[in-house]
Amino acid sequence: DDLVRRAACQEAQAFGNQLIRATMPLKKATVFLNPAACKGKAGNLFEKNAAPILHLSGLDVTVVKTDYEGQAKKLLELMESTDLIIIAGGDGTVQEVITGLLRRADEAAFSKIPIGFIPLGKTCTLSHTLYPESTSQVQHITNATLAILKGETVPLDVLQIKGEKEQPVFAVSGLRWGAYRDAGVKASKYWYLGPLKTQAAHFFSTFKDWPQKHQAALMYVGPTERPPEEPDEKSRPPFFVRLYRRLIAFLSSPKGSSQEVAPEDWEELKLSTIELSIATRNRQLDLARTEDFMDICIEAGSVSKGQFIQRGSQKMRDPHICPEGIQYIQASRCILQLPEGTKGSFGIDNEEYEAMPVEVKLLPRKLQFFCDPRMREQMLQAAVQ
Repeated sequence: DDLVRRAACQEAQAFGNQLIRATMPLKKATVFLNPAACKGKAGNLFEKNAAPILHLSGLDVTVVKTDYEGQAKKLLELMESTDLIIIAGGDGTVQEVITGLLRRADEAAFSKIPIGFIPLGKTCTLSHTLYPESTSQVQHITNATLAILKGETVPLDVLQIKGEKEQPVFAVSGLRWGAYRDAGVKASKYWYLGPLKTQAAHFFSTFKDWPQKHQAALMYVGPTERPPEEPDEKSRPPFFVRLYRRLIAFLSSPKGSSQEVAPEDWEELKLSTIELSIATRNRQLDLARTEDFMDICIEAGSVSKGQFIQRGSQKMRDPHICPEGIQYIQASRCILQLPEGTKGSFGIDNEEYEAMPVEVKLLPRKLQFFCDPRMREQMLQAAVQ
């Protein structure tokens, strides 16, 4: 581990040794660190493995440590301009930071700031997309930190989840609601059973009313066509060329007629399911996709108790696995209506929220995340093929 840290620091020092003009300010990096992640080990993991790399790289680093749940959302509202945002924690920290970022009044400008993710939490779903697999935790953390310095980014979709009264919550992975999620949350209570705790949680869950069907109504709109990418500011045509194009477009449009917006084609569905999941396509990132959509998986309620225990163990390893016989929908926007008196919780990026009627809207390619250049190269090759 020490050899890995040393090699990473030497690579970072090459970035720090680069000359810059005397008039050019240092790049500012704001790190949001959740010391409570990974059962309280995240602070030590960051100081030993990531902090030396960031300080050697020549960045002006400010570390903000969160003291309680939800603090990152409030801190983001007060944050001044920065060149980089770095999230050091797990899925919960990512969800808090992007929610605080996108709730800002000036979110249009702040959402263009590239975001780095240093996986320090118990669950780090994004790391599967952004970084290659590593056998060593130290290697995984140093690779993620070096990826921030190398500057390669990929656009990630975001889900906007809004209740009737609450402010919207934003997610990069997705929303889960159902029996598998409820049983998986209770697995830690059976810690004394060691490797059997997951099976025990799902086994005892079958003692409730069976089958555990969740009733709801779902309205949704299909995928939307992906617009062409905006040209880079450096490659924009001259001002007079743009002015001429706009003038021609204005004169050629018929006067007195307003462009009619096509009404959205909503479809409605009644649900009786053991679990519903609404997920982004960030896990299977396709840079050449021509349509933008989220995946809605509706699992049938007709599951035996033995299948429930077996599938529950699989879903603990991969929450968004979709077994055979499920109903699969692609949508850009949906409304989930729950019957009055519905109890239970949603899992939004592995964070617990009270179950309520919600509207889920896809924000395609909303945020830019740093990723390992090798992973980006793989995505580009897959897009060409």
